[in-house]
This record gives sequence, C-alpha cells and structure tokens, in this order.
Amino acid sequence: MNEKKCALITGGSRGIGRAICLRLAEEGYTIVFNYRSGEEAAAETVELCKKLGAEALAVQADVSRAEDCDRLIRSAVEFAGTPDVLVNNAGITRDGIAMRMKDEDFDAVIDTNLKGTFYMMRGVARLMLKKKQGRIINMSSIVGVRGNAGQLNYSASKAGIIGMTKSMAKELASRHINVNAIAPGFVDTDMTGELSESQAEAILAQVPLREMARPEDIAGVVAFLAGKDSRYITGQVICVDGGMGI
Repeated sequence: MNEKKCALITGGSRGIGRAICLRLAEEGYTIVFNYRSGEEAAAETVELCKKLGAEALAVQADVSRAEDCDRLIRSAVEFAGTPDVLVNNAGITRDGIAMRMKDEDFDAVIDTNLKGTFYMMRGVARLMLKKKQGRIINMSSIVGVRGNAGQLNYSASKAGIIGMTKSMAKELASRHINVNAIAPGFVDTDMTGELSESQAEAILAQVPLREMARPEDIAGVVAFLAGKDSRYITGQVICVDGGMGI
C-alpha cells in the first residue's frame, strides 16, 4: 500500500483535468484519475505524472453512471488507499438555446456534470468519514454563478454543483472534511480553441484582465484548497475568472 497521499481526479486526461493531475503530482500525491474516452491522452497524463515522480493510475469510467463511479473509487482505494483529495472535474457541454434544446442534451449534461459529482462525493465521503479528514473540490463555472445564454443545461448543472458543495460542506465539517468549489471563467483549452476570432474577441471583452485563464491557473487553486493552508475554508466558491464577476 502506498503511504503517500492520494488524489482522485475525474476527467484527468486532458485540459484542466490534466493540469490538476500534474500539479498535485508535483505536490507529492499519488494520482488516480478517470477518462471516459481517449485512452492515448490518458496514458500520456500517466507518463507525465510519473516523470514528476508520482505514481499514477488511469481508469476508464463514465461518471454519469453510478456503478462506474463506485468502480473508480474502488480502483483508487486498491491502488493508493482512501483518497485524501477528491477533485470533481469531469464535465461536458451540449449547448443550444432552451427552446430548441433536446431532452437528451439536457439530460446528458445533468447526468455527467451534476449527478456524476454527487455520485463521487457520496462514495468518497463515506471513506473520508472513517478517516475524519479530507478535501473535496468541485469544479463549477462562472456560468453557474451568472448564467449564460445558450447554456441553460450547463448553467443549471454548475449552479447545482454550488448548492451541493455548500450542503455537503455543512454535512461533513464536523469530521474535518472541507468541501469547496471553483468557478473558472473562460479557460484556454481545446474547447475554447475551436472558437472563431470574433467569438474569442467577444469573450475577452467580458474579462477585465483581457485574457483567458490557463489550465494551470485553475490547478493552482486546486492545490491550495487541497493543502494545509485551506484548513479553515469550507463551503466556498472561488471564482477564477479574470474579474468577470466584478
């Protein structure tokens, strides 16, 4: 059994999730993460973690399925013991205006983003309660705080994560388990890389800092919330949005 602390990250194969895996690997954690598809990208994340001196395990799992979440948690425990940190990062989008949104697009986003976060928190919290310590970090979004046209499903899922974070924080605080959320603004990832020049300009016009976040900016806040300096912080939503919420 590995004696190092274990971090369990959902959606860790690329983008923000990969940046979180690498930052926590640098902090000395054993890394376990899931990917839904893209085995090659997942293997690359594992190798990058190993280059930083961390043991790492990639598990194929779909967090929208409760049984997959349970299997992912069991795999983490078998590999590195009870997770000390859970980062719920996995998420999808199925954008469209509400009047034209299909039921399956609404359901898919809620199932992955909101229900997946619930399944993982429920399973890991049961283990953390036995240790009477832990950190749970949920990835919300600035659109969960402010809303966004064309993203009713995504906004609902991310606003729901904020509500679950605050409720879970109250349930677990007496056992020294801190639960917080991060609400990123626009982040420079593969997803935003598909934007046209005019779309990118319109986005940056909303950001006082006039630039998108880097995945590493989000990972840095995760590392803080996972560490000892966040001991007295729970139930909070930290916006990493370049000032969009001002």
